[in-house]
Amino acid sequence: MTRAGSVEGDDRLRLFCGFPLPATVLDGIVQWQSEQLGGRVVPRENLHVTLAFLGSRPRTELPAIADAMRAAAGGSPAPIFEAVRYRETRSVGMLVLADEDGRANRIAEQLQERLEAIGVYRREKRPWLPHLTVLRFRERPGFRPPVPDLGTFGPSDAAVYHSALRPDGAQYTVVESVALGG
Repeated sequence: MTRAGSVEGDDRLRLFCGFPLPATVLDGIVQWQSEQLGGRVVPRENLHVTLAFLGSRPRTELPAIADAMRAAAGGSPAPIFEAVRYRETRSVGMLVLADEDGRANRIAEQLQERLEAIGVYRREKRPWLPHLTVLRFRERPGFRPPVPDLGTFGPSDAAVYHSALRPDGAQYTVVESVALGG
């Protein structure tokens, strides 16, 4: 990463777009994880709400992806979330979030549409679900923890992230950030 936020090196980057979370929310989630979950909890620095996972993309596409993020999220009213339930899929545990007024959903739809238009993304068949992954596993542990009381919260920005795979897990770096709050 250079000081200006550009990524050097690798011809391909593993990218995704998402909402970073406020520090107070991260504190609450980390405490809840330590009290209620076991196994491979997602570390604090990797907690976020994913808008679109792009996977491995040529580095040259990064400016167009950042432009799509700016167009979809820049100036948009910040979403307001509330954790409403814990859910497990085949490989992750997540907190499902209520999206007050559908603000996050509108940003996700606009972003995904723009990313499809530039040929870097294909939408999933299922509708986008606001959530944050809090646990990873090979076999479902079957946890049924109470939902943490985080109150309502919202991100102040949306970001394009670079995900570098490391032996001890992925390391996420914000490469472009877009302020919310129109």
